[in-house]
Amino acid sequence: MQPIRHLERLLADLATPERYLFSATDLQALCPPSSNLSVLLSRAAKAGILHRVCRGIYLFPRVAYPRGRVLFHAAALLRANAFNYISLETALSDAGMISQVPFNRITLMSSGRTHTISCGSYGTMEFVHTARRPDDLAGQLTYDAACRLWRASPSLALRDMRATRRNLDLINPEVIHELV
Repeated sequence: MQPIRHLERLLADLATPERYLFSATDLQALCPPSSNLSVLLSRAAKAGILHRVCRGIYLFPRVAYPRGRVLFHAAALLRANAFNYISLETALSDAGMISQVPFNRITLMSSGRTHTISCGSYGTMEFVHTARRPDDLAGQLTYDAACRLWRASPSLALRDMRATRRNLDLINPEVIHELV
């Protein structure tokens, strides 16, 4: 059997609405040892078997997946070895404290390096480095199971905005006074 058909068949058996994103490492384990992974992934993307979300992360489109959560799930998978949490504009917008909703862009604080990752038609992930430890933020974070990430409280997100010198103009001024 051709490696691309072998990969497609395995993904059809393994993929679920909860498990629709795969890292290149995941896919390497599914491929025959003799196949060239980068060529195989390129061909699978060209054939529509996989969609490339960002470098090293692929989506299997034949399962029903939560379209509004792809960026969050990709961020969790991409930086699985770092401490990450939803914060800054994304957390404040979700809490109703920013009048404008970021479209196809998520902002996260991360123990990894600061980096902005374009995910094509899926949007953009912005990771902002923080030296804070999970122990220091335990009371201000809640786990968001739908996003598969920790989420900052509005007061923590506002402190992160100030600490990273982000523009505070979009935040409702009455909300700032309530949180201070």
